[in-house]
Amino acid sequence: MEAYLLDWLGLLLRWAHLVVGIAWIGASFYFIWLDNHLETSADPKLSGDLWAVHGGGFYHAEKFKGAPPQMPARLHWFKWEAYWTWITGFFLLVLVYYAGAELYLIDPSVMPLSQGAAIGTGIGSMVGGMVIYEGLCRSPLARNDAALGAVMFVLLAAGAWGLCQVFGGRGAFIHYGALLGTIMVANVAHIIIPGQRRMVEALAAGRAPDPKDGAAGKQRSVHNTYFTLPVLFTMISSHYAFTFGARWNWLVLVALTLAGGLIRVWFVLRHKGAAPVWPLAAGIGALFIVFIFLMPRQESGTESVKFSDVKKIIDARCVACHMARPTFPGLAEAPKGILLDTPERIRTQAALINAQTVVTKTMPPGNLTGMTEEERGLLSRWIRSGAPAE
Repeated sequence: MEAYLLDWLGLLLRWAHLVVGIAWIGASFYFIWLDNHLETSADPKLSGDLWAVHGGGFYHAEKFKGAPPQMPARLHWFKWEAYWTWITGFFLLVLVYYAGAELYLIDPSVMPLSQGAAIGTGIGSMVGGMVIYEGLCRSPLARNDAALGAVMFVLLAAGAWGLCQVFGGRGAFIHYGALLGTIMVANVAHIIIPGQRRMVEALAAGRAPDPKDGAAGKQRSVHNTYFTLPVLFTMISSHYAFTFGARWNWLVLVALTLAGGLIRVWFVLRHKGAAPVWPLAAGIGALFIVFIFLMPRQESGTESVKFSDVKKIIDARCVACHMARPTFPGLAEAPKGILLDTPERIRTQAALINAQTVVTKTMPPGNLTGMTEEERGLLSRWIRSGAPAE
């Protein structure tokens, strides 16, 4: 019953995280698009305006230079989408990766950590990354967006490498995404919204708003939009072991961060009109390089392996989780519904067994059941020989 309740909690948290995340990202993408599609207005008080049609109605959006001449009766604030995305994401992190640290976070072959040390390191990485980022944005370097972006990329690459030296690949990737997500929500909570509040207060008091608040908010909003695609990748990465389970997984993470950022750069530029093709081409090129880098290598030569020997390994190392009623603590059902408790099911999942246990070695998680290299080699030879039933 406890495992069943945890599954329901995980379902509801993931559902909520997805919904509020769509709301936040959608609003972010829309306002970037809106800002870059404003047309010159005859009204000197406006930075621009725009007419749009959607859902059978016409809309007229205006952007003021600084602030409107008088306080509107009602303002709509965009903040809770961001806050709830982080809140639900953090609780998911606790439920999946901290409560199940030995299964999803700690890999003794990478670094033998206690549960407490792993959790402390994970939280420390998020807080430390946010502090470093904030320091950079408050330094003279922030006056040069290109230089700031270059330094941030180098530091993120270092962070990706460091996390992959501490955690298993799955845990490293999700904490990299959590680090970026923490920076993004901190931008909203500590820079964008407070700056907007000061602008509103100044307007209500009859003072001219400080243009620095608007400039800082715009800069952080742009950072957030470039972080979005890398964060979305890390959110789905746990489903693709060939990425986080790669030998040089930190390089994969860096390359996909670069690809996502460059593709987003192209879209932002495209909103303004004709955009240079190089950011899009470079982003797609980075994806292609990762594709080639991760491509499975065919090994020559096969050796006869008895299926009975294969089944012994699966029974000893895998079936505790991958059976109709798992005996592994905390699991109410087999992960992703994959069953390996009969000869037919083992042969049906031969390709997946090869990917997870032989190529990426992400299964068993953290090698909790102690699968040996000899056993992985035997599975590899069986699969290369066509996964025979005898």
